[in-house]
Amino acid sequence: MASMTLLEIVQDILSDLDSDEVNSISDTVESMQVAQIVQTTYFNIIDGKDWPHLYQFFQLEPSNDLDKPTHMHLPDNVINLNYIKYNKRLSTDTYDKLVNITYKTPEAFMAILDARHSDSDNILQVTDDTGIKLNVVDNTHPTYYTSFDNEYVVFDSYDSTVDNTLQASKTQGYGKVYPTWTMSDNFTPDLPTQSFSYLLNEAKSVAFVVLKQMPNPKAEQHSVTQRRRMSQEAWRLQGGVK
Repeated sequence: MASMTLLEIVQDILSDLDSDEVNSISDTVESMQVAQIVQTTYFNIIDGKDWPHLYQFFQLEPSNDLDKPTHMHLPDNVINLNYIKYNKRLSTDTYDKLVNITYKTPEAFMAILDARHSDSDNILQVTDDTGIKLNVVDNTHPTYYTSFDNEYVVFDSYDSTVDNTLQASKTQGYGKVYPTWTMSDNFTPDLPTQSFSYLLNEAKSVAFVVLKQMPNPKAEQHSVTQRRRMSQEAWRLQGGVK
């Protein structure tokens, strides 16, 4: 099955429900109810599987806080972070130098920072929101990162001769990003093309129970078949995206 817009999905379900035809999901109360069911079903499907297409590149958000130059915010829609690279390009370089930054557990990260002398010329002592003192190196690009709260990413150093704080434009993150939803006619849910049958039949099955107080055996049968097929599917590119 090809990809479908939200309006096309709603129209298909309403047709099986023997309901009035609509030209927009907002035409009737029932069409809006069906659209809500499709949305809920979609996120249930997303939450039920580790979807390869949700892994994307993104940039971290800067703190823009001179008191916390090595703190950066993880975008709210990022579910997990696989890796971070930072552009360690110097003012004398003629090309970018994106280098992997090594993750450390909070304990291992603090062991590195605590071993530094706070009175050294190249150390800036940063106070985290927890009140913990971080001995940050201020004359070199970052080597390690961690997170104390699963929201902010904290790096061990920055180069104050290049930037006042770590810059979003110099980060390259990769991980799982939660999809967005738009309640509009032309919105197409973010799913692989081969999974739209599952979304349609799963939403159709729910709509019959919720709106008609009766099951739809055929839709349920198709839904189960598609679920089994999806459980066997892996990356479209062998070995995953590299």
